[in-house]
Amino acid sequence: MSTICAISTPNAVGGISVIRISGVDAVKIAEKIFIPFSKKPVSQMSGHTCAYGKVVFDGRTIDDALLTVFLAPKSYTGENVAEISCHGGIFVTKEVLRACIASGAEPAEPGEFTKRAFLNGKLSLTQAEAVMDVISAGGKQALNSANLAHEGLLFKKIKNTADDLVNILAELAAWVDYPEEDLPAVKDESLTSSLKTAISQLNKILCDYDNGLIFREGIDTAIVGRANVGKSSLMNMLLGFDRSIVTDIAGTTRDVIEESARLGEIILKLSDTAGIRQTDDIVESMGVDLAMKKLKNARLIITVFDCSEELTSEDKKLLEEIKDKQCIIILNKSDLKQKIHAEDFSIYKKPVISLSAREQKGKENLENAIISLFKLDNLNSDTTVFTNERQKNCVEKAKNCLEIALNALSIGETLDAVTVTVSKACDFLLELTGEKATEAVVDQVFHNFCVGK
Repeated sequence: MSTICAISTPNAVGGISVIRISGVDAVKIAEKIFIPFSKKPVSQMSGHTCAYGKVVFDGRTIDDALLTVFLAPKSYTGENVAEISCHGGIFVTKEVLRACIASGAEPAEPGEFTKRAFLNGKLSLTQAEAVMDVISAGGKQALNSANLAHEGLLFKKIKNTADDLVNILAELAAWVDYPEEDLPAVKDESLTSSLKTAISQLNKILCDYDNGLIFREGIDTAIVGRANVGKSSLMNMLLGFDRSIVTDIAGTTRDVIEESARLGEIILKLSDTAGIRQTDDIVESMGVDLAMKKLKNARLIITVFDCSEELTSEDKKLLEEIKDKQCIIILNKSDLKQKIHAEDFSIYKKPVISLSAREQKGKENLENAIISLFKLDNLNSDTTVFTNERQKNCVEKAKNCLEIALNALSIGETLDAVTVTVSKACDFLLELTGEKATEAVVDQVFHNFCVGK
């Protein structure tokens, strides 16, 4: 493999920048451009040691810097690695990178350092993917789970299930291929139990994916209701600043206003929509149409009612629209005399909370309602594993194969047919961990990484 280099810190002004070099010639290239003040040659540096000196190229000093050397195989990539930490200016950082390239290194592709760590057996594919989850974690729960995956928990869970399937396949193969050995027949009850256990394990991982998606990416949330019930005030309260215009004039919001708000560990990707009502105003009518589209596509609907007014026909029509959605009903303006109450909505079987957006009261009630609605209160940060779409797809395909095998067994199909589908399930799980992943799959995984990681 060639020796590669890249800037591993953000392309912005900061205290320091790090330029990483990895490959068989990493130390040689570093020696060409780095002169330690101690006068000890870079080539004589031991692994996991640092030297203070200056980066020099083409007869001129670029910057004072710190060089850290890691020797194969005890490095992130499993190769020789040299990291130059220089001052964090954009120009000086790029000058150091240019010196590395001019001295024989090639520019790294996105995720190439972590890809080499995977190819050199330093990380499983799931551990490698967790690196980006650590970087992009937006909260404690997401970070805890990303670290667990990076430590190999997801790999172990999938590997355990895959190993169980391999044992099933070995038992089936031995019985089918060596009938003369008079081996005991594979019992349907035992095989059925093993397949059900594997399916249950995969279902748990899929459930973790759904929970993890909430913490990692947030919840697409539409705030809906008829005009002037306080939707914009609610959005401003959740954001902590005035983003939506608030007036007593109905129809102020005509477009969809989108922002992200954090409630504890949960990120709500909020859409403040136009008041849903009949209107002759062409522009407002377009806003109402957009509101209805958001209502249909959002994962969570926050439906706002003015509790100081009786329910209108428009309110009741809206309630019919959201009856099959994950929804929280907000009775806003609780600081005023109430004319509607939680029991008025009992037939809809939705969480109902009271708050006053104007007085900034009741935010914690909404957070608790969301946690309860999405069943996030029982999550165990020590066991939850978050997966990405590629991993989810592999798990779903494996589970589908096992369900087909289970069905084939129940209707009396031959064990050969069962063996084929169990084998496919095993292949999908080994693709997930990287043990049987194609080159195209591996390339796609690391293509999504940032350059320098």
